[in-house]
Amino acid sequence: MKWIDKLERKFGRYAIKNLMTYIVILNAVVYMFMMIPGVNIIDKLMLDPSLVLKGEIWRLVTYIFIPPSASPIFIVFVLYFYYIIGSNLENEWGSFRFNLYYFLGMIGTTIAAFITKGGATPTYINLSLFLAFAHLYPDFQVMLFFILPIKVKYLAWIDWIVIAYSVIFEPVPYKVAAVVSVINFLIFFGPDVVDGIKLKRQVRQNRKRFFSEIEKSRKD
Repeated sequence: MKWIDKLERKFGRYAIKNLMTYIVILNAVVYMFMMIPGVNIIDKLMLDPSLVLKGEIWRLVTYIFIPPSASPIFIVFVLYFYYIIGSNLENEWGSFRFNLYYFLGMIGTTIAAFITKGGATPTYINLSLFLAFAHLYPDFQVMLFFILPIKVKYLAWIDWIVIAYSVIFEPVPYKVAAVVSVINFLIFFGPDVVDGIKLKRQVRQNRKRFFSEIEKSRKD
């Protein structure tokens, strides 16, 4: 997209290289603090709009370091998977575009938190990363429950169903969170998705017209 190209030419030198590596490492550090009895570090990191307005502005950033799982079994798997997703997206796009995608997710999450006046974690940012990865690498396989191999495109379909359900049936705070979770995806991939839908429609029309002409020639 041209506007991204312009931003990259102007601000590309400021991009943080290997951004996902730093995020994963800090997630691991926070997780280790979580394991210390009596230490409640999550409450100090979570994005809480009311506390941000009271001066705790670090929360606008630190919430992305909250680990996605408290399970010692799954945390290694999940963080490694996030590293794979982030590093592959950065290799595909370059550091600036990956930074932009991630920071757009942060902006969306922040806006949602202030609209709903609720706390926020990086759950939806991570979801948007996964959707981008599944769009670019649909046939990439993961081991579900460490046993069942499954392509990420099928997991992405499940995520889209969950998002659609939230937008249609859930209360307003969940609707807002679901919508902002895919804003960066739509900014980056929306034109491609629309073009793909148009192409499939054209293919169906051409196929229908072809068989219609064959059927007509047989009758003649």
